Amino acid sequence: MTMTSRAVVVLRILLVVLFVGLLLGQTFSIPGQLAFMARESAVFAPLRWPLLAVAVLGMLCGQVVIVCTWRLLSMVMADRIFSEAAFVWVNAILAALTTAWALLAGTTVVLSLVLFDDPGTPLLLIAMVLAGGTVVLLMFVMRALLRQATALRSEMEGVI
Repeated sequence: MTMTSRAVVVLRILLVVLFVGLLLGQTFSIPGQLAFMARESAVFAPLRWPLLAVAVLGMLCGQVVIVCTWRLLSMVMADRIFSEAAFVWVNAILAALTTAWALLAGTTVVLSLVLFDDPGTPLLLIAMVLAGGTVVLLMFVMRALLRQATALRSEMEGVI
């Protein structure tokens, strides 16, 4: 078994664990936490359902990224990653990451204006928005690199 094969196996195990964790968060943890917060604080009560929708959609974006990554790993193992078919999955990852980033940015703005009095939580949320934006932009660059590598491989196959 090559080093790449071992890394793919370990990554797939981690992806399954992460997917199950997101699924549990969507169905049990976040709804329960938001219900508790709504009962305990009148300030959170009107935000319960919008926050639940945003959280579930954000975690759904994470699940899309996991499924697309799984498909890309299959392409790596079959030595087909440098093909046009890979761009479907990369574009889906970009769409999911961009959607999740927009949800996070919008939630940060709304919560910072409506809910928080102290600067700590909004600063943490802003840092998360910046980190998320960095990941989205990095994926755009990685897609461009994949496009160049795919074009080079096609040229090399044409020469050979």
